[in-house]
Amino acid sequence: MRAAQDNIADIADEYVLGLMDDAEAARIEIEMEENEQLRAAIDASRERFLPLDTGMEPLDVDDSLWQRIETHLPPQRHSPQSSRPSGETPVANDNRSGLWRVTAVSAIAASLLLAVGLTFSLMRSVDPMVVAVLLNEAGDVQAVVEDFGNDNATVRLLADFNVPKEKSIQVWTLPSQEMGPVSLGLLEGVRSTKLTGPALPAPRGDQLYEITLEQAGGSPTGRPTGAILAKGFARFPR
Repeated sequence: MRAAQDNIADIADEYVLGLMDDAEAARIEIEMEENEQLRAAIDASRERFLPLDTGMEPLDVDDSLWQRIETHLPPQRHSPQSSRPSGETPVANDNRSGLWRVTAVSAIAASLLLAVGLTFSLMRSVDPMVVAVLLNEAGDVQAVVEDFGNDNATVRLLADFNVPKEKSIQVWTLPSQEMGPVSLGLLEGVRSTKLTGPALPAPRGDQLYEITLEQAGGSPTGRPTGAILAKGFARFPR
């Protein structure tokens, strides 16, 4: 198995970024069940790449993409041998469009990986203003909220929540007693995500954060109405 090699961190990154084909990904998923080191590496990769997953919207590639790429490629050169009879062995310097396309794909892939790395580095350089560790009634850690101010917060789920189809997970904070609880947004499924909420005062230490189980689409009253899944108070990072 590939995961038995020394580059287990690279394998985890490839899996999380979706750079493996279906067969490779299937093999990794099978090995994850018994390979604790691989499973931990993949969990770490998912956490590192979370800002990319939550901060960008997927876009469809236009059908004319290849035409635009080929327009900017160097002109093809044809040697006299290019008019060789059918069946003749191709010469080494074969500049057919198929080869140019492979070259273009490689260049695009390298550019995308560079962009991913730069974006990830820039996003990780921004520290949250406050961090809140959310606990359930038993005192078990369930989630972590990082509030960056400027209406942006990140919710990292650390536990599995049983959410019926007719329910949604909603994230709340209490900026002040006068304002009352304010929704930071809904989670799309049971996964960590980035939230863009309403304009609020800068978060403060000991500010309350909680997640509740609400009706599908969110609380109908604009206030928490469902069961509290976890809650905690903000702390300033050191």
